[in-house]
Amino acid sequence: MAALTDQIALTRGRAAARKTPGGLGDSLFRAASYGAAILVLLFLAGILASIAYGAWPAFREFGLGFITSSVWNIGQEQYGGLVAIVGTLASAVLALLIGVPLSLGIAVYLTQLCPGWARKPVSMTIELLASVPSIIYGMWGLFVFAPLFARFVQVPVSNLVEGMPIVGTLFYARVPSGVGILTAGIILAIMIVPFVASITRDMLDQIPTVLRESAYGIGCTTWEVVRHVLVPQASVSIIGAIMLGLGRALGETMAVTFVIGNANRLSGSVFDPGSTIASRIANEFNEADGMQLNALMALGCILFVITFFVLIVARLLTRRAKVA
Repeated sequence: MAALTDQIALTRGRAAARKTPGGLGDSLFRAASYGAAILVLLFLAGILASIAYGAWPAFREFGLGFITSSVWNIGQEQYGGLVAIVGTLASAVLALLIGVPLSLGIAVYLTQLCPGWARKPVSMTIELLASVPSIIYGMWGLFVFAPLFARFVQVPVSNLVEGMPIVGTLFYARVPSGVGILTAGIILAIMIVPFVASITRDMLDQIPTVLRESAYGIGCTTWEVVRHVLVPQASVSIIGAIMLGLGRALGETMAVTFVIGNANRLSGSVFDPGSTIASRIANEFNEADGMQLNALMALGCILFVITFFVLIVARLLTRRAKVA
């Protein structure tokens, strides 16, 4: 009995020794973790500093007019980013309006309504959309989707709404070529669906089964279970997924460059061509020099600020959802 007691005491002593902080391994691990965190911050600060340094001549030359002006004249070295800023925000908002309901519907179907034998194939198909290169989406959008969109949507809708107030301005295509802000928004919506749908589906799957069964047990319909049980429980994760999709939509380059039309003009119609910050940088950066290069760097700086603002809004929304 004494030998057993000694053995137990020895085992506890070894366990306590292992748990005692301050060893060489713990110090190295702590230093490595701290160094990794500092390295990421240094990289972020370096990127922001380099962009701001390149953009400063443009901001110094044009001031606030760089953001409020729609002029982009390379020959006269007059630059304004309003068209690109508006196009970036408009295409991203359209992508959310189209993609988020579709993504939530896919997630609810996979977790609540999909037969067991079809759940895995459908999930894999949705997730495979995320692996398709963005340039493939752009080529498909330009050569396949845009002609069909012009023929079956832009032309009939333009003929229907021509002359109407507000609606006639918003949905009238002066040149129904298929490319434009709405086309870019649809392509972006297709691109963000895998991210939002996959994250939302995983979060809905993690909700305890007892909550669903309790709701069904008191007579709730599937819609009521989704509306009053699943969505409130997963609201924080759903907001995060939506903001992740918004970040992807704001920064997408190649796909948007193919289908947005790359026109430097403001238009009240979502069917007309436009431009985004990313598409303008992609089109002009290789040949840019002097003030044009500074203006493109200024556009990149503005996109960085917009993305950072989206991140702040996401944190505030998730915090509010947690409190609620």
